[in-house]
Amino acid sequence: MAGLLLIQPRAEDIAGQPILRPLPSARCRSVGPFVFFDHMLEQTYAPGSGMNINQHPHIGLSTLTYLFEGELQHKDSLGSDQRVQPGDVSWMSAGRAVAHVERTPQALRQSGSRLHGLQVWLALPQAEEQGEPSYSHHPAASLPRSDAMGVQITLIAGSGFCLQSPAPVRSPTLYAELKLQAGASLLIPAEQRERALYLIDGEARLEDDDLPRRGLAVLPEGEELLLSACGECHLALIGGEPLGPRRMYWNFIASEPALLEQAKQRWAGGDWPQVPGETARIELPE
Repeated sequence: MAGLLLIQPRAEDIAGQPILRPLPSARCRSVGPFVFFDHMLEQTYAPGSGMNINQHPHIGLSTLTYLFEGELQHKDSLGSDQRVQPGDVSWMSAGRAVAHVERTPQALRQSGSRLHGLQVWLALPQAEEQGEPSYSHHPAASLPRSDAMGVQITLIAGSGFCLQSPAPVRSPTLYAELKLQAGASLLIPAEQRERALYLIDGEARLEDDDLPRRGLAVLPEGEELLLSACGECHLALIGGEPLGPRRMYWNFIASEPALLEQAKQRWAGGDWPQVPGETARIELPE
């Protein structure tokens, strides 16, 4: 299909958790407000182990964690301490400065657990990138869903398919989980300027093209496209209005280089909000 851009994710490892990361890439820096996309691959943690990402900082973005399996404990410098379960939306807006911790809850560390899910970063509009940080948690039961003709849609964030998520997005956004039964189809509307599909599992086609499993397909603007399931399949759809160029250094997103430099100096110098009860932290990369 003319205009379809396929992005092969790169493999990463974060504290022992395998990751596939299609965004950002040299061929595509962002899709709508989405500047970072991590697929936390299926991982079995033996008793006594689990994911543990120590205290680290963010500016200029919102993080959104959405799990298919397992649980995570989210703690941040605002005093939030939230257990995140499958289907929940964990939404943190960094603003000018926030720090947080993500780890397997203690009870699951003792028993052993599985983890599988997605974490995305969404750039904040320039007028809000130095605003107050915030955190909100939205249980799975609060997310809007539709289920018809073999197609199940869960609206994770933003709006689309006549659904509206409670997650407090800061700009026009579409983030949906799609599950299609074999033979089902779904028309992907063109109401968002930028869109991309990520095939988590199964086999699917977009118009006449096979979608690569665990690859990101960036869709041409302004076209309604038919998604067809060759077998049962599971996808994520992201999109929205682009916010303009953003610079990225480590965990920092900003519209101006000076904001990145300021954040680097503050974190390196210990001038940063702290997560209550936490002392271990991830140091600034050299």
